[in-house]
Amino acid sequence: MSRNRYGGFAEDPYTNGNGNGGYGSPIRETDDYDPYGNDYGDRYGSPPVPANSPPATRNQSSRPRRAPESKAEKEIGVVLEHIKTDWPAMCKNECLPVHVALQLLDTSSVGRAHEYREFERTHRYLQESLKAIVHEHHQGFNSSIGTFHKIQSSIQASQKRVRTLKESLGQSKASLATADPELKKLATASQNYDDLIHTLSEIEDLRLVPDQLEARISEKRFLTAVDILQTALRRIRVPALDEIGALNDLRSYLTNQETALTDILIEELHDHLYLKSPYCQERWQTLAKEQGALKSDKAGSIRPFYEVLDTMDLTEQISEDPSRNPEADTFYYIELLVESLNKLGRLESAVNTIKQRLPVELFGIVNETNSEVDQKHPSSLRGGLSHSQGNQAFGARENSIRADVIYDLLWTLYAKFEAIAESHRVFHDVVKAIVRREGVTNSSGLLGGFRELWNLYQNEIRSLLHNYVTTDADVYQFNSSPKLGGSKQDSKRETLFQFSDADSKSVQMTTEYQELEGIIRAAVPGLMSGRKQDGKKLPNRMESTIERHGSRRIASTAFDSKNGVIGAHKSLVEPSVFNMSLLLPPTLGFLQRLKIIVPPGSDLVTSTLTSFLDNFLLNVFLPQLDETLGKLSDSVFEESDSFQQDPQWTKVARRPVFKGTSAFFALITAFCRMLDTIPHDQALSQLIITQMMRYYDRCYDWFRSLVSRVRDSDGTTLKLSASLAQGPGDIHDTMQKLWTSEEADRQQLEKETGLLILQTNEMPLRLDDIIQDRETISSLCVLYTSIKWLAIKIEQLRHITRNDADSSRTNAKPATKRWTLLNDATRVQDDQAPVYLPMTQETVVAFDSIVSSYQELAGTVLLTLHMEARCQIIHSLAIALSPESAPYLLEQEVKDPDARILNLNAGLVSYDETIVRFLREKEISFIRTGLGLLIDSFLVTNAGMVKAMNAHGCGRMQLNIFVLQQNIKNIESDVELERAAKFFDLFMLGPDAVVKQAKEEKESGNGGKEVFSYDELKTLVELCYSEKLSSPERGISSVAKRGMGEHLLQLSEYMWQS
Repeated sequence: MSRNRYGGFAEDPYTNGNGNGGYGSPIRETDDYDPYGNDYGDRYGSPPVPANSPPATRNQSSRPRRAPESKAEKEIGVVLEHIKTDWPAMCKNECLPVHVALQLLDTSSVGRAHEYREFERTHRYLQESLKAIVHEHHQGFNSSIGTFHKIQSSIQASQKRVRTLKESLGQSKASLATADPELKKLATASQNYDDLIHTLSEIEDLRLVPDQLEARISEKRFLTAVDILQTALRRIRVPALDEIGALNDLRSYLTNQETALTDILIEELHDHLYLKSPYCQERWQTLAKEQGALKSDKAGSIRPFYEVLDTMDLTEQISEDPSRNPEADTFYYIELLVESLNKLGRLESAVNTIKQRLPVELFGIVNETNSEVDQKHPSSLRGGLSHSQGNQAFGARENSIRADVIYDLLWTLYAKFEAIAESHRVFHDVVKAIVRREGVTNSSGLLGGFRELWNLYQNEIRSLLHNYVTTDADVYQFNSSPKLGGSKQDSKRETLFQFSDADSKSVQMTTEYQELEGIIRAAVPGLMSGRKQDGKKLPNRMESTIERHGSRRIASTAFDSKNGVIGAHKSLVEPSVFNMSLLLPPTLGFLQRLKIIVPPGSDLVTSTLTSFLDNFLLNVFLPQLDETLGKLSDSVFEESDSFQQDPQWTKVARRPVFKGTSAFFALITAFCRMLDTIPHDQALSQLIITQMMRYYDRCYDWFRSLVSRVRDSDGTTLKLSASLAQGPGDIHDTMQKLWTSEEADRQQLEKETGLLILQTNEMPLRLDDIIQDRETISSLCVLYTSIKWLAIKIEQLRHITRNDADSSRTNAKPATKRWTLLNDATRVQDDQAPVYLPMTQETVVAFDSIVSSYQELAGTVLLTLHMEARCQIIHSLAIALSPESAPYLLEQEVKDPDARILNLNAGLVSYDETIVRFLREKEISFIRTGLGLLIDSFLVTNAGMVKAMNAHGCGRMQLNIFVLQQNIKNIESDVELERAAKFFDLFMLGPDAVVKQAKEEKESGNGGKEVFSYDELKTLVELCYSEKLSSPERGISSVAKRGMGEHLLQLSEYMWQS
């Protein structure tokens, strides 16, 4: 048997053969016992029942690795584990060794005497393990003993030093309590020397202040400059330095420099508030590019203003950054200047100065912008637009030039106004933050500047609108004028000298300016340093100074209202109401953007920014529009060729129209297009409707002048055709039905013919009932096409709107939102876009009435043309049938038609050519249809007008009918004068043939419709006997009477039998 290292045998009943000393199971990391853990105090307690845990190697991967154990540690661990397993009572705190000893001595069955040898072996192994531990860690034990002795020695040494220090402190306290006169003298002398050194140091520091101050001012570090100046003033005003006479000059300099620095800060603030600094140019130019004034493809590089406001932190005082140029950021620079003025104690005076100079500066901005645009658009290119007389509707070229000039002026000016407003908003916010930060109670004087700015903006905008819309030269001057009531000498004295007239590039002026600048710099250092530039830039600086003084002089005269001076800017284009469409979009766009800039909480309500435009619309624009529209309409009406055919009618209509009509519609279109760009007002629409009514009256008067005849005793002034066309009456109603019917109505044509013949038989036509001038017929045709075209065009302008704003009503409430109704304030007029006249349900009634009036007038003219052709036929045929002008008792055969018939044919051809040239096919057909029926019916019905006729006379009549038929076929297709030809054929056959015709008609029935009536056949029988009845021989006439009586009796029997 092999023995293990502890002297035991492998066959020992207490071993399990694991090779670990033979005592119990091996020590595992997962066991409850941990020799270095918290359970160390319980190591003698009863061990827990061992669990069937997996081998340690399986669980090592999930636990942190420990340092490898030494051999002695492993042995002591095995022994302890053996004790916990076999002798658990020894591991408890309440273990009693005597109890264990008694158990080992007890040899009974409950005793453990048989384990005594094992207990000794365990005790021996434990002793050996402890010795191994001691041997292994003896160096650490030795070093800890030495360290303990060192710590004990250090503590003892520290105790000794503390006792010594305590004794020294007691001795020092006793020494300090003892008084010494010599030390007191030395202390007094030392203090005097310190005060003298401090005074000399203060004087030395103050001597450097002017250079430091000038350097800070030249670097635009004004906060630091104010700190330096205020610190210097405090230091030089101490009582210790008051008696030093050498500091009097420096003291005066610093006092003066306080005022000079205030002036510098105010001037710098003005330069950035009113865009005088070159660093401000980029912002307003970018704003102008965004709005379209300056055409450029470059995108704006500036931040939106709302982002600027969001990034500004005004809760704390601004701090200077020496590494940056403060002027590069205008808003930062304004904040810097305001903080500097506040620190200097001059903020209130600066605000008052800004308010006082605000009108002058703004007027200078407007005047400067006006001059720039004037130079950009020379008068030679504008074609004298600025010196035209009165309002007029412009052509396409003039419109383009006006739009370019006005847009360039307004977008540039409003971009500057917007940039100035942004600067004033920043100024307002900074002042407000300072007031809140310092708790100023009465701050109304410091925060009311934006209201003043808006009032001046309002005045300038109103002045611009006046200048470019109104034409009242007695009220609004467009060129500079002398004092009202002043003498010529005063006028000459006023314009004797101007800074702007000086030659800034002359050698003398440059020399004088340099000397002046040197004197100012020597007297007040720092005042001119802010404007130090290179020597090459001196003339430019001088030019800007001269221009600034010149503009201020102009502004001062403009606002010198007490002396009665009227000052205004030069008008670049002719004032006209048509400019309103160009002026409003930029103006409204600017006002919309201004609402964003207005500081919240101010006394300026953003919703009332456009209220002054309502006043302008009602009191200025509306009367001016009425006057202008009236004048332009009068110019159209009173033109000598207004009722002449427009030579360029093909560009506007399909048929010829009057020149005045096309001009009037162009005027109406121009006004409607202009009204489309401004907020709608029913008063403006009513003005246009009024002018439409005026033009209707003018056209109606022209129509009456064309169809009037000389007044007679009956009081009738119109020719018969016009009188019948105007109605009322059966003929008028019949013509209306013929015009409105889709196809030719034979029944209505016969009715019209019968009524017309009946009326002309009762009241024969006279020569003045006929329109003999063919130019008049042409004028009537063109009048019809013009009125018809105008009615159609005007009806296309009809547009119903829900906006019922009407400034013409005395009790109308102002429409506060009228100026926000535009879809796009920056839109440009498009000549191809549809044009409308916006109206309400109330206004459109008058509009529809005037359109109906135009339609009625056109219908009246067309009916006049329709009836005039028939009147001319009746008048010519009546003369041709009259025995006084054309007897039909001829002795020989005549082969030529009557001259009256030839004239009638010529007149009908000319009439037809006229209507074909001017009218549409429908109107032509309306006039033509029925002419053949009228001739046919008139020759039969009024055959009795011949009085007497023989065979030769009947032959002439048949020739006339043939000539008329051939001619009328060229005018009205498919026309035969069948009744008239047959009527006179019966004359040639004699009275028996007439009676036979009546008998045949009666027997045939003919559908109840007779070819000839009884009266017509009776007339024909009388004509057959007319030659014999007119014979001077009594026998012949008596036989003729008896024969005529017999034939008439037979005729009546056939015609009237049932």
